[in-house]
Amino acid sequence: MPARTHPRPHPARPGSVDIRLPWWALALPALGFVALLTLILNPSDAHAASGDPAVTQLLLERVQQFLAR
Repeated sequence: MPARTHPRPHPARPGSVDIRLPWWALALPALGFVALLTLILNPSDAHAASGDPAVTQLLLERVQQFLAR
């Protein structure tokens, strides 16, 4: 069953662009930006994983091999 489209309440003026965003289209990127900014300003809360340095070296070698292709 096809969905019916709702007509616009007022027609757009010729030559103009009518773009409407939902509220979350602006709120979610803003929330992500604030979260990342908080981590940058308070790095003591972001703990790095202390792993085996050999694993890190292996990962870096794989990335270099991939980029060299």
